[in-house]
Amino acid sequence: MAVRTRPTGVTILAILEIIGAILSLLGAVFFFTIGALAGVAPAAGPLGGLFAVIGVAFGGLLLILALIGFVLAYGFWTGKGWAWILGIIFSIIGIIIGLASIIGNPASIVGIIINVLIIYYLTRPHVKAWFGKA
Repeated sequence: MAVRTRPTGVTILAILEIIGAILSLLGAVFFFTIGALAGVAPAAGPLGGLFAVIGVAFGGLLLILALIGFVLAYGFWTGKGWAWILGIIFSIIGIIIGLASIIGNPASIVGIIINVLIIYYLTRPHVKAWFGKA
């Protein structure tokens, strides 16, 4: 049985996913905290409940993104075929979001370029082989 070697770029993608997931997790904790404080702070007034709901909603969204990031990092690290598919899908989504926001935010071109490079890299033969897609 041949030993598969993880490509360096896949290792980097996995580590970046872990970093992004940790940041999303920290953001979730922040929004949950803000939401909880807004709900009980007398200074928030009648909008306190609204701020609490918004905080919990953003916190929940970031928590889901963090969990997806950790799962995707695991898939990249271990060479799971589903991680390759999700990497391609999320990069395509990133390109679409970048194109949709480029008029109001010209800096989104950086995200578009990064996502194009990720798709290019994930479709290289040795990378596809790591994920069992050769």
